[in-house]
Amino acid sequence: MSGKSFNEKLHNSKGLPRVQFVGGDDKMAKRFGSGNMLIAAPLEYDEAMKKIPEGKLITTDEIRAYLAKKHKADFTCHLTAGIFINIAANASQERVNIGRTDRTPYWRTLKKGGELNEKYPGGIDKQKFLLEMEGHEIIKKGRRYFVINFERVLHQL
Repeated sequence: MSGKSFNEKLHNSKGLPRVQFVGGDDKMAKRFGSGNMLIAAPLEYDEAMKKIPEGKLITTDEIRAYLAKKHKADFTCHLTAGIFINIAANASQERVNIGRTDRTPYWRTLKKGGELNEKYPGGIDKQKFLLEMEGHEIIKKGRRYFVINFERVLHQL
């Protein structure tokens, strides 16, 4: 295997978290708005995801809002949030694959609108299976999958 493992990536903070001002003609400001933007460390996403108990769910937007508030920022970087949540999920699966029990329940973290995440280990099928095992009902809309009434079981961080 070449490159770093997902667990190495998870624990490599590269000077993060960092809050930086985004504004003016900056491409990010045009896309996401101006203000103090948080780039959280990958491990912070993992820690937030580990707080979601069985039967409860959270969306990436809620995690991002929680981390922004924690660091007194206006918002978080959308791009790194998606990347780091994916790293946390894959790092968890790496640990399970070698027999460790410190699993992150990544399947409980949904995309916006309650959508399942095709980039998680095992793809949609595995996330769907794990969510259904916890009592959630999944529906397909076009090519995408969603948890029905996910708002009723959102967990507050």
